[in-house]
Amino acid sequence: MWLLDILLRFSSNIRTMEARHDIKGLTRVLKYRRDPSVRAEAARILGSIGDARSVDPLVRALKDPDRRVRFTAAESLGRIGDPRAVQQLSEALADKDWYVRLHAATALGDIANPMAVEPLIQALKDAEKAVREWAARALGSIHDTRALEPLRLVAVADKEDSVREAAREALARVAVRK
Repeated sequence: MWLLDILLRFSSNIRTMEARHDIKGLTRVLKYRRDPSVRAEAARILGSIGDARSVDPLVRALKDPDRRVRFTAAESLGRIGDPRAVQQLSEALADKDWYVRLHAATALGDIANPMAVEPLIQALKDAEKAVREWAARALGSIHDTRALEPLRLVAVADKEDSVREAAREALARVAVRK
C-alpha cells in the first residue's frame, strides 16, 4: 500500500509542476528510475508546455530504457519544434521499437527541418508500414525536392495502399514548392 501512496503523491506533485510550468522539476522527474509511466507523463507535460528549455532533457529521454518514455519524448520534441532535436530524432528512426520510430518520423515532420530529409528517405524503407507512411508525410511537410524521386518510387511500388497514398500526397506538397 505504501507504494501506491508514493505514486499518488508523485502524481499530485507532477500536476502541481504542470500547473506551475516547473521545467526544472519536471526535468528531474524524467530521471525517476522507479516508474517509467511517471517519466513518460513528465515528458508529455514538457511537450505540452512547449518551453525550449525542455529540449535537452527530452533528447536524453529518447535513450530511456522504456519505449513509452522514448515515444512520448519524440512526440514532445515535435510539439516543441526546436531544430536542435533533429539529429537525435533522426537517430531515433533506427530505434528497435517501431512505435518510437513512427513518433520520431512524425516529430521530424512537425519540425520540418531540411536536415531530416536523408534520414526520412531511409525511413521510407522501414519494415513497418506505419513508419514508412509517416516518413512520407514528414517529407511532404519539409517540402525539399531531394525527396521527390524516393517519394515517386514509394508512391508506385510500396506494397501498402496507405503508404502509397501518403507518398502521393507528400509528392503533391513537395512538387508545389519545386
